[in-house]
Amino acid sequence: MSQPLKDRVALVAGATRGAGRGIAVELGAAGATVYVTGRSTRARRSEYDRPETIEDTADLVTEAGGHGIAVPTDHLDPAQVRTLVDRIADEQGCLDVLVNDIWGGEKLFAWDSPVWEHDLDKGLRLLRLAVETHAITSHHALPLLLRRPGGLVVEMTDGTADYNRENYRSSFFYDLAKASVLRMAFSLGHELGPRGATAVALTPGWLRSEMMLDAFEVREDNWRDALERVPHFAISETPRYVGRAVAALAADPDVARWNGASLSSGQLASVYGFTDLDGSRPDAWRYLVEVQDAGKPADTSGYR
Repeated sequence: MSQPLKDRVALVAGATRGAGRGIAVELGAAGATVYVTGRSTRARRSEYDRPETIEDTADLVTEAGGHGIAVPTDHLDPAQVRTLVDRIADEQGCLDVLVNDIWGGEKLFAWDSPVWEHDLDKGLRLLRLAVETHAITSHHALPLLLRRPGGLVVEMTDGTADYNRENYRSSFFYDLAKASVLRMAFSLGHELGPRGATAVALTPGWLRSEMMLDAFEVREDNWRDALERVPHFAISETPRYVGRAVAALAADPDVARWNGASLSSGQLASVYGFTDLDGSRPDAWRYLVEVQDAGKPADTSGYR
């Protein structure tokens, strides 16, 4: 098996589950040493109170062919992030890929709730988890990433810049969080580009995360059973799909062409030629605009 990232070191911040776990595993499959962080460990769960842990993610990275290293980290605590980066520097001497996937806001926003009705404490907590954590992590990790040229920063968000510009995303706080991360990637592109590194914003499509599968009362092996109730779920993708997008970017010697851009898993699949685990190439954001938002019946023909 080709392992184009066998000499690379990555940090996936927020790798307990979902896209973060999928990215960490695919970086491992490409041969990378991957530090995975989060607050859910085998000894202690975060407020999500879910079974996935960073140790499980690290094991999956190693099983895939890389070297997974779990480091419990609260990315709202600058001292913990500084300690994490110091450890990577001591053990590896470099950092080639930083994925800012910290989120933690699933239980904090209310759908279609205006800002004056939304719980203020939950909204502000969401912004801290989704935005402040990324800034803290970048502040401490980027000097290490810049030690050698060719570094890559991936800011994970929900929605492309074009889609989010035209569409209200669930609530004031959710919308603001996702727009902020898109802008972070744009700003980091300006700061990193002249210094030999690249920053991008990346969104998966409709993600079949562990939490999404639970919400639809299905598993990965029978996810299509949910289509009777939610027909447009047919365009969904596994977390490994966006993971392959990150691995492709990290292995691209010309990755700087994307600096500051807003990208999606489906878009990059058409460029780099990777597929989801089932061999398909779902293009969720084009589907959302042309089929779901247009009020057409669910039909993924031409979109996966």
